[in-house]
Amino acid sequence: MQHLIGQNWHSLETQKIIELFESHEKDGLGSLKDKETFFGKNKLEQKKQESNLKRFFMQFHNALIYILLGASLVTALLHEWVDSGVIFGVVIINVVIGYLQEAKAQEAIDSLKEMMHTSAVVIRDGKKINLDSTNLVPGDIVLLESGVKVPADIRLIEVRDLKVDESMLTGESLATQKDISICPENIILSDRKNMTFSGTYVTYGRAKGIVVATANHTEIGKIAHLIQSTTDMDTPLTKKIASFSKILLYVILALAAFTFFVGILREHSAVDTFMASVALAVGAIPEGLPAAVTITLAIGVSRLASKNAIIRKLPAVETLGSVTTICSDKTGTLTQNKMSVTDIFCARESYEISGDGYNPVGEILKGGVKQEGCNVCLEEILRAGFLCNESYLVNKDGVYEINGDPTEGALIVSSMKFGLDEDRVNKAFARVDLLPFESDKQFMATLNRDVQNEQNIIYLKGSIEVVLKMCEFELVNSQTLPIDKSPILEQLSEYASRGLRVLAIAKKVTTSTKIKDSQLKDGFVFLGLQAMMDPPRQEAIEAVRESKEAGINIIMITGDHALTAFSIAKLMSIVSEDAKYEDSTLLGSQMLSLSDEELIEKLKSVKVFARVEPEQKLRIVNALQARGEIVAMTGDGVNDAPALKQADIGIAMGVGGTEVAKEASDMILSDDNFRSIALAIKEGRIVFDNLIKFITWTLPTNLGEGLVILLAVMLGLTLPILPVQILWINMSTAVFLGMMLIFEPGDKEIMKRRPRDPKMPILSMEMVWQMLVVGFYMLAASYAMFNYALSSGYSEEYARTVAVNIFVFIELFYLFNCKELQRSVFKTNIFNNSYLLIGVTLMALIQISFTHLEFMNTIFKSQPLDISTWLQIIVIAIGVMFVVEIKRYLEKKILTA
Repeated sequence: MQHLIGQNWHSLETQKIIELFESHEKDGLGSLKDKETFFGKNKLEQKKQESNLKRFFMQFHNALIYILLGASLVTALLHEWVDSGVIFGVVIINVVIGYLQEAKAQEAIDSLKEMMHTSAVVIRDGKKINLDSTNLVPGDIVLLESGVKVPADIRLIEVRDLKVDESMLTGESLATQKDISICPENIILSDRKNMTFSGTYVTYGRAKGIVVATANHTEIGKIAHLIQSTTDMDTPLTKKIASFSKILLYVILALAAFTFFVGILREHSAVDTFMASVALAVGAIPEGLPAAVTITLAIGVSRLASKNAIIRKLPAVETLGSVTTICSDKTGTLTQNKMSVTDIFCARESYEISGDGYNPVGEILKGGVKQEGCNVCLEEILRAGFLCNESYLVNKDGVYEINGDPTEGALIVSSMKFGLDEDRVNKAFARVDLLPFESDKQFMATLNRDVQNEQNIIYLKGSIEVVLKMCEFELVNSQTLPIDKSPILEQLSEYASRGLRVLAIAKKVTTSTKIKDSQLKDGFVFLGLQAMMDPPRQEAIEAVRESKEAGINIIMITGDHALTAFSIAKLMSIVSEDAKYEDSTLLGSQMLSLSDEELIEKLKSVKVFARVEPEQKLRIVNALQARGEIVAMTGDGVNDAPALKQADIGIAMGVGGTEVAKEASDMILSDDNFRSIALAIKEGRIVFDNLIKFITWTLPTNLGEGLVILLAVMLGLTLPILPVQILWINMSTAVFLGMMLIFEPGDKEIMKRRPRDPKMPILSMEMVWQMLVVGFYMLAASYAMFNYALSSGYSEEYARTVAVNIFVFIELFYLFNCKELQRSVFKTNIFNNSYLLIGVTLMALIQISFTHLEFMNTIFKSQPLDISTWLQIIVIAIGVMFVVEIKRYLEKKILTA
C-alpha cells in the first residue's frame, strides 16, 4: 500500500483514485482489509521525547552555570554557607526557568492533534454513518456540508457550491471556491481547487469526496513534521553570554592556577596560597551576572505584558532588541482580515469609502465631499449589493462580525455607511427567488418585489466579465442609457493595478416570479462596480514606519495573490512608491526553481513573497538566517507555525491566531496589534542596553579584585582584601547598585538607531578599554590606600576595611558613568531612575554598617574608620568619574583626528 502515499491526487482522475483505493463512489469501502493496520489511526504521531529528568539536567550544561557552581563550591569550602546557598539558588532559578521554557514543539504538536480530532459522515458498505475522524482510512467516502471541519485530506468527487476557509493553511482571507476539475501536477496548495484539507472549514455548500491522506500524511501532518524538525535558535544574548562565559571560565581557572603556582615557587604556605587562589577565583567570578540577566529579562517580560505582548520564552525579550528583519504574514497581521469596500464606480463617477472593518461607520466621498442619500445612482448600486446577498451583519458586544461570506459582508457594510436601513429595505424589496453563486457561472442573482412600484427586479452581482455580457444599458444621472463599456473597463484596470477585488452589479425589471436561465442572457442595466480589499491596519502602518526608521527590514510573506500583496505593501510603505512589481515580488512557484544561494541573493531586493506554502516560509526564514539576520516572524495560521518556531523570535496573534501558532511562538500579541511589535522591539533594545550597562559596570570590579590578589601573591605582599570581603563586595554591590541599572528607562533616540550587528561582541573595544581603565584605577587606589593605612600605623584589619570601601564607593560613583555609555556623566539626568538613587542610598548605609557595627566587624574582620579616612575614600572614589570622562574625551579626540 506504500504506493498510496504521497501521490499528486489533485492531478488524477477521480475514477482512477477510487480504483486505487478499492473503494466505490456510491457504497464507499466494503472491507477495510489491511488499511487500518497499514495506515493506523487518523491522528498525528510524534517522535519520542526526551524524559523530563534529562531535560532538567541538560539545563546545567552551560558555561555560565559551571562558573556559578564553581563559585558556590568555593564559598562552601570557605564555610560561607549563606553566600554559597544564595549563589546555588541563582543556579536553580536559571535551571528551572530554562526547563519550564522547553517543550514548545511538543505543545504545538498537541494543538495540531486537537485540531484534527472531529467527527465525519462516511459511506461504508452503502450505509451513511457518523464516524470519529480518528477511524477514517484512505479510500473512505466522506460527505461535507456547511459548518463542518474537514477530517482528512479529501479529493472531491461531487460539489455543490462548496466554499472552504483554508486561511489556516494558505493565508488567504477569502473562502476558496471548490470544483472537481483536474489540476496540473505542479500547482501550489492554495490552487488545488479539487481538494479539501484536514483542519479547514466548510463555509458554504455541500460535497462528496474520497479520503486520500490521513494522520501525518495530510498537509497539516506535514506541518507537524516541519515543527518537529525545526531547531530552536539560540538568541544573540545567549550566544554571546555562552561565548563570554567560556572565555571567562578559562581565564579565571588559568589565573587561579597561575596564582597557586607562583605562590608555591615563592615558598608560601600551600594552604595560604590555595586560599589566595580561591580569593582570586571568587573575585573574578561575576556572581551577579546570571541573576542580573534573569531579572532584567523578567522585568522586560513584565513591561511587555502591560503593552499587550506576552513573552513565552525569557531570552526572547532581548532578541527583540536585536531583530534586523521582520517577516510578517499579511492576512490578519498587517491587514484587518475583514473585507471592506474602498471604492465605488457608478454613473461614470468614482467614489471613495472611509471606515474600517465591518463597523458600519464611515462616509462615501467624492472629491473629499460626503455624498448624502439623494444620490440615486449610489443608492441603486448599494441597495442592489445589499439585496443580492446571503450574509448578514451581527453586533456582538459592540464588535461587528459577518455571518457568511466576507465579500458579501463588505457589500452590506458599504450600504449601511450610506444610510440604508436593513429592515426598511428588506420590507420594501421582499425577496421572491434566489439563484446562488456557482463557480462555473461566476454570478449570483436574487428576485425581489419592489412593493412601492409594484414590479419585480432581478439583482445580479458577479465577475465583471460575465455581468457586462448581460448588460445592454447603464444608469447615469437617474437615466437609463445605452452602455459605454470603455470607462468601465478603464476603471477596472485601475482597480486591478491596486490589487482590489471587484464585483459588478446590475438589475433588470421582469414580470416573472421565478429566475429563469432565459432571463439571464441580456437586457440588464449596469449599476456599477464595488471594489474591495482586506485593508491594512492603521496602527500597523505606523508600526512599519517606526520599524523601518529603526533600521529594520520588513518582508511580507503571504499565501494571497501577488498583486494584492504588492498593493498592500505599497500602502504600508513596505516597498517604496516607485518600486517595480517584478523586482519586489516573488511567487512561491518561482521559488521552486531557485537554489538556496539564489534565494539569498533575491532577498536583497524582494520585499513581498506571495502564494507561498509552509515549507517555503520556513525556507525564507532559513535563508535570512544564513545571511546573518536576526529574524522575527509574525503569523496567526497553522501554516505559519514551522517558520514561527525556526525564527529567532516567533510572534503569534493572540486573538485571531490558532493555538498551534501560539504554542510555536516566543511571543504572543494579546491585542493582535502590529504596533505592539514596535513597542516590544524598543523594550528589547532597552533590555539589551541595560544588560551591557550592568556588564560594563560589574566587570571592572572583578578585574580589580583579581589583579589585587594576583599582585599580592606575585610580590609576596599581604592580601589587601580577604575572600569573605570579596564576596561581600560582589554580592552587596550587585544587589544594591548593579541591579538598579536594570530599571534605566532607555535612550529617547533608541528607535532611531540601526539594529545591533549580531556579529559584534558583547562588549565593544570602547567598553573593554573602559573596563581596563576602571579595573586598574581600583587596583591602584586600593593598594595605595591599603599601604598608606599600614604606613600610618593602622592595623591590617583597618587597612583592609579601607580597601573594601575603596572598591565599594568607586563602584558607587562609577555607576553614574554607566547610566549613559555614550554620553558624559555631567550631561546625564541622574534623577530619571528613582530605583538607582534608592539603591545608592541603601548601599552607602549598609557599607557604613559593614564598617561600624560590631557584629559586622566580627563576621567580615572589618574595623571602624575615622572621618579623615572616610573623606579620603570619597575623594578617591569620585575621581573615577573624571578618569572615565578623560578616557572618553581622549577617545573622541583620537577618532576625530
